[in-house]
Amino acid sequence: MPWIIIAVIVIVLLSFLREVKQYERGVVLTMGKYSGMRSPGWSIIVPVFQKMEKVDLRVKAVDVPDQKVITRDNVSASINAVIYYKVADAAKAVLEVENFRYAVSQLAQTTMRNVVGSAELDEVLAERDKLSEQIRTIIDTETDQWGIKVDNVELKDFFLPEDMERTIAKQAEAERERRSVIIKAEGEVAAAENMAKAAHMLSEAPGALHLRTLQSLNDLSSDQSNTVVFATPIEVLRAVESVKDWLDVNTNAKAKEVSQ
Repeated sequence: MPWIIIAVIVIVLLSFLREVKQYERGVVLTMGKYSGMRSPGWSIIVPVFQKMEKVDLRVKAVDVPDQKVITRDNVSASINAVIYYKVADAAKAVLEVENFRYAVSQLAQTTMRNVVGSAELDEVLAERDKLSEQIRTIIDTETDQWGIKVDNVELKDFFLPEDMERTIAKQAEAERERRSVIIKAEGEVAAAENMAKAAHMLSEAPGALHLRTLQSLNDLSSDQSNTVVFATPIEVLRAVESVKDWLDVNTNAKAKEVSQ
């Protein structure tokens, strides 16, 4: 019967063994009191007198469900997020809080509602990263006593009522139209300034307008259109005006002579 005794001893010894994986830590309680931490590998745990609780140290991604919030400017919306955290101190995670997973999720929901509720709608839409970092800082500070390290918080979806979405769409369209008008006006101002500079340069150079006219005629000669618009230089118009004035003076002089 010795083999039976050996088998019983082997079974008892095997029942004392507990495996801790590489990404885990074992929190050991001896007769209800914390007695130490077990590293990865095999550990001997005496049943009845000792109990070991394994804690996963890997980064966890937890979805924060949709939360109804009211922003500071009284806009009702719904928002959700995802939080990434890991256990930094396995002993605290077991001894300081009953269920750290549930506690972190509840704390994330409450903090998200408070932070988003203290911001205006435009700030939530434009500065989401800033709000995420603010939420992460608050949660990380609160969970530090639980041995939890919060790596990141990402605000995912922000749902608005349909009437508010239409209002925002109209506001964005009006903003785009305003920018378009401003850009067009700035372009016209720049074009007018350049045209004024060109006109000033042409007026100071003798014969520049004639050369410009000849260039325009050369460009028109290659056009297949039947309609040709001829641009008369201002010097020609002034010459015609001076001839007209001379003729008027001579006509008036002759009329006075005849009357005398």
